Amino acid sequence: MLGPELKGEKISLAPAREEFLPDFIRWFADPQINRYLSIICPPSLGQEREWIEHTARDPNTVHWTMVVDDQPIGVTGIHNIDWLNRGAITGTAIGVRAEWGKGYASEAVRLRTEFAFNQLGLERLETFSFAENLGMHKALQRSGYRRIGTRRRAMWREGSWHDTALFELLREDWLEGAGTLGR
Repeated sequence: MLGPELKGEKISLAPAREEFLPDFIRWFADPQINRYLSIICPPSLGQEREWIEHTARDPNTVHWTMVVDDQPIGVTGIHNIDWLNRGAITGTAIGVRAEWGKGYASEAVRLRTEFAFNQLGLERLETFSFAENLGMHKALQRSGYRRIGTRRRAMWREGSWHDTALFELLREDWLEGAGTLGR
């Protein structure tokens, strides 16, 4: 499903819209952006249209576009929701390199996490990040995620293997103070 609009101090999380799709394609074609993503080949406009239609119907996904001053700058989401065990995989990507390092990812993670625990009733969130992606690690930790391990040689990029760092956040940890981090 496409997530409801969530307003933060610096950004808003909004449902993906047709007019954002060319931005997504441009981001996914940028090697500096997709080097930390599971996408390696940029999708076509038709593939992006199919993706947005599929995502809008998928009850196990909540997806948002990160918006600053009415401009899309990235994406975030809750994926593979396991309703029985109340867990999910999360992810975030900032597609506009000029917007890196401004705290937008931290705020997106915080807003997404509040939604996951307060609105969806989830108990556990998990994510992974390339070991080199220290900016994303900081954004996750600001919202209370903790690193729980490393998947060695998990992703092939730019001619070599890369480790990924695994992070998790439990509702009880978030309620005990992690939910107020990064504010």
